[in-house]
Amino acid sequence: MHIGNARTALFNYLYAKHTGGQFLLRIEDTDRARHSEEAVLVIMNSLHWMGLDYDNDAVSQHENQARHVEVAKELLAKGAAYECYCSQEELEEMRETARAEGRQSWYDRRWRDVPEDAPKPDGVHPVVRIKAPLDGAQTVQDAVQGEVTVQNEQLDDFILLRADGAPTYMLAVVVDDHDMGVTHVIRGDDHLNNTFRQNVIYDALGWEKPTYAHMPLILGQDGAKLSKRHGAQSIDDLRQMGYLPEGVNNYLMRLGWSHGDDEIISMEQAIDWFDIKNINKAAAKFDFAKLDATNAHYMKEADNDRLIMLMDDFTCKPLSDLHKERLSKAMDELKGRSNTLVQLVEDSRIYLNDAPFAFDEKAQKHLDEDGKETLKALAEILQELEDFSAESIETACRDYAKANKDGKLGKVMMPLRAALTGTDKSPSLFHAMAILGKEETRKRLQAVL
Repeated sequence: MHIGNARTALFNYLYAKHTGGQFLLRIEDTDRARHSEEAVLVIMNSLHWMGLDYDNDAVSQHENQARHVEVAKELLAKGAAYECYCSQEELEEMRETARAEGRQSWYDRRWRDVPEDAPKPDGVHPVVRIKAPLDGAQTVQDAVQGEVTVQNEQLDDFILLRADGAPTYMLAVVVDDHDMGVTHVIRGDDHLNNTFRQNVIYDALGWEKPTYAHMPLILGQDGAKLSKRHGAQSIDDLRQMGYLPEGVNNYLMRLGWSHGDDEIISMEQAIDWFDIKNINKAAAKFDFAKLDATNAHYMKEADNDRLIMLMDDFTCKPLSDLHKERLSKAMDELKGRSNTLVQLVEDSRIYLNDAPFAFDEKAQKHLDEDGKETLKALAEILQELEDFSAESIETACRDYAKANKDGKLGKVMMPLRAALTGTDKSPSLFHAMAILGKEETRKRLQAVL
């Protein structure tokens, strides 16, 4: 589920809830060659992860095919559509001619006014095409873009039913929107051109059109369409990068919509405040630094037990009861340092490692002969402490630094941190050692020595 689709779903959800309406899910799966049940499951799981619960049983467009065909036949009977028997060779010749003449609309409508009793080519299964208006203009009052007008000569007689009898997206989406009682369509502005074609069908059937709101696309920092090379493309990417759903929702709702200067907005507030008129016309740029800052807020606010449960998906092996006990004692400090769950796991390495463990290159630099001499002395000093609290450990380390390292605590802490974590980074080390306890601290120091 692309980040742009997720934002579209979010805005539809907020508007539906704000107005007391319904947020509906429809899987637009008329193209069976590209259909994937796995992809459908990804969409549903992504909506569930974001907390966007839809108010219907998900509708499959493919399952409504008989209804779409029925409407196409109704349009044929009204004279608003016609059967086209063009061969692939003829169609390609029309495209080439249009390219040479610089025209976008290429189909020459040669079957549009052919009498029903006229001879038809043998062995050719017809498609059904709409009779688009040939002159004049069509105007859409878009809730985001404002008044948009297109000359009807730019519209072609697009296909409603393919040669195999299958309905196209353009027909299916209109029929399903009408039958499902859709009043508002909020979608990306890459669909704006489709709106004018879909309105031809609405007009031919005499159906009331929905209100349209076409949002600008989400771009990368370089101004190009958002893609994998920008770091993330889908909701599942963001989930795997360790972002919380509330952080993602808050950031996405601020990508193109605003409520004054508010940056941190809960779902409850967003539902209360959301208005289409506050959607921006300008394209928004996806900024990971701003997403990190937003998610960091929700990391700090999150329940400790919930964070520990979520961390299980980002560790190499399941968390043991001992790991969870350590994390529970340390989480108030840890979650204030981390922007994501991935970073939280990395910052928690001191509590998750089990001795003996590997040391990275930076840690190994602090575990030279001088470092090991320091660790040997500290191991003996710390073993004698009766009160293994953060305060007592700090006092012991400072006293040792004062007596042996010219008072430079860093010369004590760097080898100690490397030995206890396997790296050169950790949360507050004295607090962490108290959580690990005297026996685990001793085991880790002895593993180095």
